[in-house]
Amino acid sequence: LQENNANTEQKRKANACIVVLTRNDDLYDIRHSMRQLEDRFNHKYNYPYVFLNNEPFTQGFINVTSAMTKANVSYGLIPKEHWSVPSDIDKERLSISLESPLPRSSELTYHHMCSYDYYWRLEPGVDFYCDIDFDPFVYMKENDIKYGFTLVQYEEFDTIPTLWNTVKEFIKIYPHLITNDSIFDFITNDNGETYNLCQFWSNFEIGDLNLWRSDEYSIFFNFLDEKGGFYYERWGDAPIHTIATALFLKKHQVRYFEEIGYYHHEVINCPQGNEFLSKCDCRP
Repeated sequence: LQENNANTEQKRKANACIVVLTRNDDLYDIRHSMRQLEDRFNHKYNYPYVFLNNEPFTQGFINVTSAMTKANVSYGLIPKEHWSVPSDIDKERLSISLESPLPRSSELTYHHMCSYDYYWRLEPGVDFYCDIDFDPFVYMKENDIKYGFTLVQYEEFDTIPTLWNTVKEFIKIYPHLITNDSIFDFITNDNGETYNLCQFWSNFEIGDLNLWRSDEYSIFFNFLDEKGGFYYERWGDAPIHTIATALFLKKHQVRYFEEIGYYHHEVINCPQGNEFLSKCDCRP
């Protein structure tokens, strides 16, 4: 990792970072996102940024993004072996998947984005509509919250046709890993017979990395990975993370961050209530 702004003196209250998986071509949009997040939140806390790319970042990209913040900024290159298609994947089946007209399924890099998990995920070209006058990281730590979200969407069934049957197979084999008192009813309307396609939209995601490092999640992810659905279909990080929270977390460990006004690709979370009128600019 290459680091800029490494001498930030302000003490952080949580061991946290903002992670961005992006490309050099996204510079304009990521600059917009950083400006939004800095103005609304991070200028008070100076949490570090970690930028990841499957190609070396240009010096221009580094100069612009590091100038956007007083926080430490790191730039990492994802190893080719972590980005390329595994040798045991059927290339003919994969080529059919990549030719399908499903959203983003023709981007080979998107298939590998599904393998990465973020502490606070920041996407290029997003808006934050409200002043964030608390520290979400500290709040999560103090309240035993493992996963936070702002947007809920439906996944398209054609992108994950075999995913739920695979999940049911996992539950049958590993019932001892499944948590009681979870949000399981959020993802199924018939006690687990089918998946209702509800998902936390993972372009905004604040999570405890210990969830993704846990034995339960590792077993779950490896079980899915062996099926090849990340490549043959378009199993994305959003449904995988949503299902994982429903399998492994208690209800109180998942939180909707209503107070964080957020916009991404024509979908918006705008806090309601008079207490937000002085903090947000998303309401007419």
